[in-house]
Amino acid sequence: MEILLERLDEVPFLLPVAIMFLRIIDVSLGTVRLIMVFRGRRITAAVLGFFEVIIWLTAITAIISHITDWVNVIFYGLGFALGNVVGMMIENIMAVGQQVVRFISTEESDKITRILRAKGYGVTEVVASGREGPVGLGFLIAARKKIPSLIGLISGMDSKAVVTIEDVRYSNIVEYVRPIGIGSRWLKFIKKK
Repeated sequence: MEILLERLDEVPFLLPVAIMFLRIIDVSLGTVRLIMVFRGRRITAAVLGFFEVIIWLTAITAIISHITDWVNVIFYGLGFALGNVVGMMIENIMAVGQQVVRFISTEESDKITRILRAKGYGVTEVVASGREGPVGLGFLIAARKKIPSLIGLISGMDSKAVVTIEDVRYSNIVEYVRPIGIGSRWLKFIKKK
């Protein structure tokens, strides 16, 4: 390790840049690991934690052995900041888990529910009272990857609809969307037999 650090220190700014990249990697892994912990993915979190610590030890060794160089310290901090951003971007792309979509509509609740059910989503609808009278309140659970299209679909039917999203830590729902079309008739027929 010391030989590698000496080699990196020979070229100007190579050590600070290496420290920064190590921090970006380990903080990104840490961010994703924490999200996996919150989602209940223990094994994934443990594997990410293993690699996170090894990379962090490498970065901290480099910074401690060159602590008097303020450029290294600044790049260490920059790597930490960028690592948080990169980690959140990675987790957003992964879109692991499921979420509850809740919509409140004063005028188009029945239409929204009907179209979402036609697309195979299991929507639970409740008639409720809002500030200005009756409203339709609908709930459904969907994979996180589907959430942007669901929000667009609901907003396209009722631009005034209130849509809220919450993470789901546990659900016994495995299939988010029931297949629609010709195949679904065969599935019903087979299940009756």
